[in-house]
Amino acid sequence: MTITVNDYYQTGWREELHSCPACEWKGNSRQMEMELHDEQTEYACPECEYPLLVVQHPDLTQVQAAAAAGNEEAQQQLAILAMAPRG
Repeated sequence: MTITVNDYYQTGWREELHSCPACEWKGNSRQMEMELHDEQTEYACPECEYPLLVVQHPDLTQVQAAAAAGNEEAQQQLAILAMAPRG
């Protein structure tokens, strides 16, 4: 079963252990194959490529809310956005 993470800033999703229903591999997102898309990142089993995890990318409002709540990663993302040229 593929799990969807709708809140990118949810604590622990990167370290959560997953079991592949197809080949019984076990591991976390850092060990999976990652495929980046515009609105989401998909993570698949490194053994059989079964899709295990889909993480929705945050929009600007979600980044700002997480930064205001003290999330360091969101604060860093806002700093990067502030340095981007506008035009």
